[in-house]
Order: sequence, then C-alpha cells, then structure tokens
Amino acid sequence: MTFESLGFSDPILSAIKERGYDTPTPIQLKVAPVVLAGKDLMASAQTGTGKTAGFTLPLLERLAGGQAAKSNRVRVLVITPTRELAAQVQESIALYGKNLKLKSAVVFGGVKINPQMKSLRGGVDILVATPGRLLDLYQQNAVKFTDLETLVLDEADRMLDMGFIHDIKKIQALLPENIQTLLFSATFSDPIRKLARSLMKSPVEIDASTRNTTVDSVHQRVHPVDKAQKTNLLCHLIRSEQWTQVLVFSRTKHGANRLVKALTRQDISAVAIHGNKSQNHRTKTLQAFKNRAVDVLVATDIAARGLDIVQLPHVVNFDLPNVPEDYVHRIGRTGRAGSGGVAISLVCADEIKQLRDIERLLNSKFEREEIEGFEPKHNIPDSPPPLAKAKRTKAKQHRSQSGKSLHGKPRDKDASNSRNAHNDRKRKPSRKKAAAISGNR
Repeated sequence: MTFESLGFSDPILSAIKERGYDTPTPIQLKVAPVVLAGKDLMASAQTGTGKTAGFTLPLLERLAGGQAAKSNRVRVLVITPTRELAAQVQESIALYGKNLKLKSAVVFGGVKINPQMKSLRGGVDILVATPGRLLDLYQQNAVKFTDLETLVLDEADRMLDMGFIHDIKKIQALLPENIQTLLFSATFSDPIRKLARSLMKSPVEIDASTRNTTVDSVHQRVHPVDKAQKTNLLCHLIRSEQWTQVLVFSRTKHGANRLVKALTRQDISAVAIHGNKSQNHRTKTLQAFKNRAVDVLVATDIAARGLDIVQLPHVVNFDLPNVPEDYVHRIGRTGRAGSGGVAISLVCADEIKQLRDIERLLNSKFEREEIEGFEPKHNIPDSPPPLAKAKRTKAKQHRSQSGKSLHGKPRDKDASNSRNAHNDRKRKPSRKKAAAISGNR
C-alpha cells in the first residue's frame, strides 16, 4: 500500500515525499485508519518503526478540515515523558504539517515559562507537552481544554515508570469526556491496561511488536575488554572504522562527563547529554550532533527513548545498563525506519551479569569478538544456554518485586526507569521534586 491509499491529502503527501518516504511502515498502515476514523486506540510497536508519524499524519489530516483553535485552547494534546521526545514529536508535526495552516507548540520544563504562555495565547491546533509543565500552564490559565478533540499519550509505559501517573490522572480529570484517546506503549502490561480502561471506551488494540525484541536491521556486536582499556578501544574503533557519527551510552552522568574529556584529549570531538545539563544545553548539543558538528554524543539513559536521528549508523554501550530492557531502547536509536545500523557493547568482566541478563531477556547469546591489541586480561566467560521460559518469568517477577536489576544492584537514578519513584509511595515526593530527580520535567 501507499500513503495515497490511506487517504492523505496533497499537502501532506507532498511533505511525506519531501522526506523521502513512499511506503508506509506496518505500524503506520494499522494506526492511520483507526485515527482517521476517530476511534480510541491502544498501540504497541518497536522503537524505530515510524510510530510517531503513524499518529502525526492522520491527526494532521483530521485537523486540516476543522476550525482553527481559539485563544488559549488546543485541539490535540500530545503528552510525552521527556523533553527530548516532546521536541521530536513537535519536529515531526512541523515537518509533515508544513503545507497546512495549522499551529503547533511544544512545552516542557527546564526553560522559562513566559514564552510558552505567549505561544498559547492565540490558540494552537496541536500542543506537545510533558506532564509537569502542562499542569503549571493550566494552573496559570495559559491553556484550556474545552475544545480538545484528541489526547495522545506517547510512551505511556515510560511515563508510569517515571512516576507521572498522578499527573496523568490530574490532567485526565481536566479533559472533556467524549474525546478520542490514543495510547502508545512499548508493552501492554497490567498497569498500562488499567490506565487505558480509565481513559478509553472499547479501544482498538494494535500490537505491532514482540516485547523485548530488537530491530532486525541492527547488527549487534560484543567486544570483551578490560575496564581500564574501554576508552582506548573506543578511540581505536572510531578511528579505524572511520566513524563520523556515534551515540555512546554511559551508565552515569559523571561517567559521561569523564568520557567526553578523555575523547577530547584524543582530538575526537565529543559532547555529553544527561539530566544535569540545562535544557538549552541539551537542545544545542543534540542539534550539533544531528548537524555532524561533533562526532560523538555521550548520553545516559535519559536519551534512550527521546532521540530521533536520521540514519544514525552506530550506537555503543560503553557501559551495559543495569536494567536489561534499557539495552533494547538504547540500540533502538539506530536501525530506525528500515535503515541499517550497528550496536556495539564494550563489556568488561565486571559486567558479565548484566550481559547475561540481556541475553536472557532476548533469549539470544551474543558472539564475543576480541579486538587485536585489546584482548582482556580478565576473561568474560561464555554464557550458559538460554534459560527455560519458566525460569525467565520467575527472574522477571523477582526483579519487578525487588525494584532492582536481576543481579541485585540498585539502579543508578539517572540510568534507571525511575520505577522506585513510581512504586515507593511512602515518601510521596512532591511533583516538583520528582521532576527534578527524573530530569525531564
């Protein structure tokens, strides 16, 4: 099928063609007709499958035929868990809606609120927002939901993990009853289904992915190396394989900063992006990387689900994540929308448990490939055969109950999914404090 067959008008088709696309992805083929029909939707899809365009395109088509938004009102509200993802969605809206007379805006924390209030005064057709800043704007009467037609919850599982469930419920209580609701999530877990039941009536359910699987177009490699030699090996790979654009994941913010300094000393242009950086710095850093002004972007897991870089060729796990599911989200930054990509993990002996957890999660064993001159003194033993399904389920349940990774180590607050903020209700942190911890408000 083609985009024409989905019923999009010429202004949208022209914008799609300008982006170089001619065939919808499977998730777009399934989602677009449901959105155009005005039905509620629960959709799950692998990262990098074109999900954002899957709901952006039909929403633009529907809005194009209606009346313009009134002062301080919005017609479509898209809620995302992170600033980076909000900016990505807004970029998609701007690109595909460039030939339409529609207004859109994006609002999130970490920047001044007054310019955002000003952008809403004339009304916007589509507003993309993070939960905390959206509530702030509502409390200051800068945004009204009386004319809202559609609510989109993007990466709803991530929002629950980060402890935004109370904010989502507050927002829900402010919205009109009979609106279209679209919910996108990496999984259809019990908490997600419970949330969906509170928001929707008889939603169409689309499951276009297999949980915890990686995109087929991503080639995955594991290079055993001693911890002290990781930086030198990374420099060697960048130079020998002539990488000009590589996203490197560090487990911690301080580790990311140290790695950037080390790479810079080796005359490799590198910048860091993580929760301690201001929003202005994060935006400029990401844009410099997209424009290829720098070769290496070192990030913590705050960036794992919010970055959309066209044809990103390489992702490197400098440190393996403590939470094995984060591995899937990390390497999903490459191999997007059908493009090929390479994901490389530099693994030392201290990380054998994390590696085995990832292999167990994916029910697959990675081939170890040593690099000449960087053979580790401390060997990484081969993993045992994949565990039986029952054992994997038991391990997963134990992890869920303990709030820790499978190997029992507490999660780094910047690299985790912030599930502790969601589950530990005894402390009941304020929304402002919780947003500061997550770095995404």
